[in-house]
Formats: sequence, structure tokens, C-alpha cells
Amino acid sequence: MRDFNDTDRKKKSTRIRIPENPGNLSPEIITQLEGTVKAALKDGYLSCPIAWKIARNANVPKIAVGAIADKLGVRVTNCQVGCFAVEKTPYDKSVHQNIDGEIITILDTLKENKQLTCHKIFELAQQFKLTPMVIADEANIRGLKISSCQLGCF
Repeated sequence: MRDFNDTDRKKKSTRIRIPENPGNLSPEIITQLEGTVKAALKDGYLSCPIAWKIARNANVPKIAVGAIADKLGVRVTNCQVGCFAVEKTPYDKSVHQNIDGEIITILDTLKENKQLTCHKIFELAQQFKLTPMVIADEANIRGLKISSCQLGCF
């Protein structure tokens, strides 16, 4: 297992600006979240879907859970849009599914407008009743980079 260390924090801070307490959470809530995150670790990592569940159950912004993970030196894995895993594989091309041309047009437009974000991928998936990974897979195949992770990872 490789911790999220000071070098990683410095590198990330050059790309992403996350407030220290993005949800303006009380010290008590932060302490509770830290305990919840620690309890949810599997092999020292926090999976993206579990981080989302923690945020939902605690009624806090997802970015707050990501900030707690950073603070604890925990790496997030199993990105729901395929951007990273423990092995750092971006996505598995062998599971590609053909999707509606309208989605491709929307992806291209989002990219042109610099709005191809994790949040938008989830919105599209819900709109078209697909998984986020299917939408993200199409973006990856087209060389479109997804930005603004809802946990603050990328």
C-alpha cells in the first residue's frame, strides 16, 4: 500500500485547490467522518463508491470526504468513472459498449466548453439510464479528459 504523503499533497495542490474544510463542518463532524473513513478502508484504501456512501449517510458534501481522506493520508481507489484504481489502470477497453450518438455529441460539447466533469458524467448516465463507467469509457476512447472529481481526487 502506498500512502497519500506530503509529496502527493504538494503535487495535487498545484492542480486542485480544495479548501481545508470544504463543507464548513464542525470539529465533531470532522472527527466522526475521520472515524467512518478509517473504518471503511479496505487494504488501506477508500473506494470511490464507499466515499460517496459515507458522504450521503453523513449528509456532507462528497468533497469533504475526499478532504478527510487526504488529511488521513488515504488514497481513493476504484473511481466510478474509471480514472484510477489501485493498479492505476485508467479503464478496461474490453468492456466497451456502443452508445447513442446524442451522448457523443454532448460529450464533445462539454469538452469544448471545458465542462466535462465527473458530475456531468453522472448526470448523463442518469439521463440516459447508463452507468457512469459506460459514459466515461466513451469519453476515454475519444481522448476526452474528465476533470473535477467530486471527491477532489483529480
